[in-house]
Amino acid sequence: MNKTRLLLLMMAIIGLTAFRSTDNTEDVKLRMALLKYNGGGDWYSNPTSLPNLAFFCNKTLGTNFDTDFATVEVGSADIFNFSFLHMTGHGNVVFSASEAENLRNYLIGGGFLHIDDNYGMDPYVRTAMKQVFPEQEFIELPFEHEIYNQKYEFKKGLPKVHKHDEKNPQGFGLFWEGRLVCFYTFECDLGDGWEDQEVHNDPEEVRLQALQMGANIVQYAFRQ
Repeated sequence: MNKTRLLLLMMAIIGLTAFRSTDNTEDVKLRMALLKYNGGGDWYSNPTSLPNLAFFCNKTLGTNFDTDFATVEVGSADIFNFSFLHMTGHGNVVFSASEAENLRNYLIGGGFLHIDDNYGMDPYVRTAMKQVFPEQEFIELPFEHEIYNQKYEFKKGLPKVHKHDEKNPQGFGLFWEGRLVCFYTFECDLGDGWEDQEVHNDPEEVRLQALQMGANIVQYAFRQ
């Protein structure tokens, strides 16, 4: 077993502690991480999303996440400290060759990446991820896929948070040796739905659906 795989395997084992309720504040807490990338796209959009998702997971799944998320750069070794990476934005995404290799090693080694198109990043993120997995294509996941059927059931797939181009929301996956390593949510705006209510003034039922789907993604990432 190579060092990368061993490191992420150990991280995943520790990560299982996130899925248990505890009153012991000294227990290990996991942190979600926001992926910082180059190219000019606003990787920093939706600043209240991950804290709210972490809080919701702790409340409904019994997880033990720190609600203060980390920010990590694509090419940094720091990404190997996190089992769950989240990536979002509206615009351009650029990976250097070394960054693409670093992210590939992370995902092959056991990590998980959730990409949420905040409207406008689709053509750029597809090109960037093609550098990471040139031999793979994004595959639209059927509604029967386990990621839609964790604690919460989404029989029609992703919820629609914002309308934009009136297209149906779609969930795409990149697989490595049969394992879903990257889940890409398109025309959905999950991250907007995770934000504080006053940011977008979305109806509470829409925000709840977004948070429930987010919890499904987190639960799936740690249990697959």
